[in-house]
Amino acid sequence: QVQLVESGGGLVQAGGSLNLSCAASVTIFTINTMGWYRQAPGKQRELVASIIRGRTTKYADSVKGRFTISRDYAKNTVTLQMNNLKPEDTAVYYCNAETAYTDWGRGTQVTVSS
Repeated sequence: QVQLVESGGGLVQAGGSLNLSCAASVTIFTINTMGWYRQAPGKQRELVASIIRGRTTKYADSVKGRFTISRDYAKNTVTLQMNNLKPEDTAVYYCNAETAYTDWGRGTQVTVSS
């Protein structure tokens, strides 16, 4: 199993930016799919963005054009650059890794004030 640790969350005003980072306990080159999910209070966890080994990416419609997911092999991290943040982006953001198992980080809080 893979241990994942998220960082980079915080409080930001609407229109601002944050960069989330997810550090993995194994080399990310061996992980087929990594992603970011989020869960707002009272709502189900939802996919924000995912990246398959290589460059294939997938985004939720609500974040297309604002968020960018990427792999940094030198730092062994997966990052989520979030621009033009909106109050509805407020949630706990979780890193996810799909191997033979599905592993999750503990999450990082993102709060966007209006």
